[in-house]
Amino acid sequence: MSQTSSTNGASGGAASPAEAPGYQLIVNTQYLKDLSFESPRAPQSLMNQREAPEVNLTADVKARSLGPDVYEVVLTMGANARHKEDPVFVVELSYACVVTVKDAPAELTPLLVFVETPRLLFPFARAIIAGATRDGGFPPLLVNPIDFAELLRREHERALKEQEAGGVPQPTAQA
Repeated sequence: MSQTSSTNGASGGAASPAEAPGYQLIVNTQYLKDLSFESPRAPQSLMNQREAPEVNLTADVKARSLGPDVYEVVLTMGANARHKEDPVFVVELSYACVVTVKDAPAELTPLLVFVETPRLLFPFARAIIAGATRDGGFPPLLVNPIDFAELLRREHERALKEQEAGGVPQPTAQA
């Protein structure tokens, strides 16, 4: 499957040749890399569904270069549902794609790889998680949209803090 998405920041209407985008984000292929569903207390957890469990969600995006302008991007999502202290279900998904970024400025490439690409993958990953929880006997878990730009910003801040902390000795507490 191949899908091309071109962006130039313009909103609405068709672009004139002078406003044509200078780059392309091409989805070469997308695929299910890993899927795990566990319902450790079934069938008891299926028979006692009076109230919705507490669900903790995680999301992460990783990318690696496969060649010039070609990247594998992996969107990893997880959901851990508990009722009080008892586990209800755990679902973990790694959904990936291979993309080609053509003619993009170097400063734009991280945004295309870590924000735009997972945004394109998200609806597919969301559907897989919903299907897995439904097939596990629970109501489908419909994950709310994720702000991948905010996720990238937080990861960048975390990396900067680690880099700063790595060069400075950390104080140790002694009792």
